[in-house]
Amino acid sequence: MKKITQMPKILFIPYPAQGHVTPMLHLASAFLSRGFAPVVMTPESIHRRISSTNEDLGITFVALYDGQDRPDAPPSDFFSIENSMENIMPSQLERLLLEEDLGVACVVVDLLASWAIRVADRCGVPVAGFWPVMFAAYRLIQAIPELVRTGLVSRKGCPRQPETPLVLPKQPLLSEEDLPWLIGTPESQKRRFKFWQRTLERTKSLRWILVNSFKDEYDGFNNEKTPYKLFKDFNKEKNSQNPQIFHVGPLHYYQGAPSNIAITKTSLWEEDISCIGWLQEQNPNSVIYISFGSWVSPIGESNIKMLALALEASGRPFLWALNRVWQEGLPPGFVHRVTIAKNQGRIVSWSPQLEVLSNDSVGCFVTHCGWNSTMEAVVSSRRLLCYPVAGDQFVNCKYIVDVWKIGMRISGFGEKEVEDGLRKVMEDQDMGERLKKLRDKAMGNEARLCSERNFILFKDEIK
Repeated sequence: MKKITQMPKILFIPYPAQGHVTPMLHLASAFLSRGFAPVVMTPESIHRRISSTNEDLGITFVALYDGQDRPDAPPSDFFSIENSMENIMPSQLERLLLEEDLGVACVVVDLLASWAIRVADRCGVPVAGFWPVMFAAYRLIQAIPELVRTGLVSRKGCPRQPETPLVLPKQPLLSEEDLPWLIGTPESQKRRFKFWQRTLERTKSLRWILVNSFKDEYDGFNNEKTPYKLFKDFNKEKNSQNPQIFHVGPLHYYQGAPSNIAITKTSLWEEDISCIGWLQEQNPNSVIYISFGSWVSPIGESNIKMLALALEASGRPFLWALNRVWQEGLPPGFVHRVTIAKNQGRIVSWSPQLEVLSNDSVGCFVTHCGWNSTMEAVVSSRRLLCYPVAGDQFVNCKYIVDVWKIGMRISGFGEKEVEDGLRKVMEDQDMGERLKKLRDKAMGNEARLCSERNFILFKDEIK
């Protein structure tokens, strides 16, 4: 660890995945600019990637042993990560917190890494939760006890009436597939449901939760069919035991920081910047950018082949961020045809996404609807063609399509479906204006002031 400074320290514990590490680093940067000394703790594989590129900022990076035989390989399995968090990491954090000269003012814990809440409580250190995605997804998790009590889902998390839409206060209609724990086999779904129940139980001890979203994310939307009498209005409930919510996002955009201190690199993978030169050669608003995130196999080998052929058939220029392992699923000869013979597209293993989206040549973003990707698209006013894969992405998609109306969803990758989706999204005359309004709501002056007020309030609380 670097030399201990005199500034009060905040320990940051992200869930070990790209979409969680990125906003946590931005949050640490925001507190650095406000007179705190951030300490970020991650597994060795992530530690190596982020510490060397941000070591001069004043943030301390500490490696955690996670039990992996290959410390250079990023964690990739949900349940192996869960095992590491519950059984291997706690003792390491406890030893650190009990160091007398460390002087930790607060521990900020990603709610998906709720193991650290128990450790901080045990050590008598104030702890705040961090929700790295939109607040609507937290409201869905928070509704689990009520969903079970009213019989809408079983005690194992299975919807009792799968064909009936799920309605919650101030939320778009949700279906069975939108529930973030219904992923994989029945056994894995059951284990994921228990994971969320355990997470929710641990949040009861929290005084504060910092949310990487803007306060008005669902303003203007009202589902009149919602049976309000069955559900608590979580925003208006004044129960003193509930954590206090501070909206401080979207952090990747301005980090809420009043100075020029900022994280310079958050990617756990090497970005291929050669694609930027190719983008600059294309016509404005013509390129289709495709990325399904970094962590899990995005859409399956058969869908990768179908999407590749659909893109080629469309004749539209495209840039596809596709992991090298997944590129093996592309049709034979595809890469040579589209990138060399036709010069129609480019395929890279990982792209500088915000720089790509801000390029004038990009007209549409085919996305898994991860929260970071969604907000980066809003920053750049890019229309979205949505194919959610897991977790909160389904809730995000509902907002993109039904509430904000800045994109549309496709259910498959056939040539006609892809072409129809691209045409409808790119030719929607009103979508551009709706994107501008959402950008102002999420990142305009009022949103900035709200974020700044919340940083000040939280800072006063922990001091």
